[in-house]
Amino acid sequence: MLDLPRLQRLKLTSEPRIHDVMGHLLTASYLKPPRTRIVAEGFEKVPSTPVIFAMNHTDRYNYFPFQVYIWRSAKRYTATWVKGKYYEHPMLATFMEMTNQLPTVSRGYLITKDFVATVGRAPSDAEYAALRARVDSVAFGRPMPESDVELPEILFTRERDMLGRRFDPRRETYEEGVNALFGAMMRRFTELNRQALELGLDVIIFPQGTRSKRLSRGHVGIAQLALKFKATVVPVGCNGSDYVYPGASPFAKGGTITYRFGDPIPYEAMAEYHVPTDFEPFTPEAETLYRDRFQGYVDEVMERVNDLLDPEYRFSEDRGSQGVKGSARFI
Repeated sequence: MLDLPRLQRLKLTSEPRIHDVMGHLLTASYLKPPRTRIVAEGFEKVPSTPVIFAMNHTDRYNYFPFQVYIWRSAKRYTATWVKGKYYEHPMLATFMEMTNQLPTVSRGYLITKDFVATVGRAPSDAEYAALRARVDSVAFGRPMPESDVELPEILFTRERDMLGRRFDPRRETYEEGVNALFGAMMRRFTELNRQALELGLDVIIFPQGTRSKRLSRGHVGIAQLALKFKATVVPVGCNGSDYVYPGASPFAKGGTITYRFGDPIPYEAMAEYHVPTDFEPFTPEAETLYRDRFQGYVDEVMERVNDLLDPEYRFSEDRGSQGVKGSARFI
């Protein structure tokens, strides 16, 4: 399971050997029938210094061929944002650590995993929505919402290990406990991203947050890190990978995948969205004070990604996601 101790133990390497091994294996598999062809347009625009790649997320594996291409072409190594649930199987978690995969955390993930561990089942959609509303209300200093959803009392009264942090209902509320855990994990997550860039790794982020064939509006995490670390963001449009990887299998079905690289977006070019660099990313304070700037930043990045996509992958009319919603995202 992804918990606070595991996140604290995670270490990154500048040139992970497993990347080389995977690069050779995937290259060989792409050359064999059914052949997979990787096309890159505009890769020459990418600076030699570490960048954040902002890419659409059409399928489970659309970053595999991308990593292979930039590794073969320029010996670039990466750290990729992945869902926290991929760290739950021991063998898969070990592989994820070895390949510099950075597990993302959300309040929703923590609520869901703690619920399962405490109650013994997954929350219903109504239970999840009610708990999320309560946690968010405390985080952002809003009045506690009224709800007629009956929630398991054990969540609020049992002392327990809450994903690596001790929760004691005698000294804090459930909502305060979840938010304190989230804060500790996100501080470590921010530090890991800083380490990645300092090690010379490129960071791959899917701003839309979940898999969806059509591009959807981006979340603000990428903006917070880019502004905090004054990083250059390179938009990338991925086209065709969902046909090569149509399901859960990591074995390519063959076809052509086209990656289009947009013009790099240096920190200086986004001056209208700048915030004081001493802010702490992923905190309620930062999101309250600077939410509009963060969203404006990521909206501009996503517009540029959209311009790099074939019509079938571009924004839908409502810019909504076709991906999984609710607590099902975390299980």
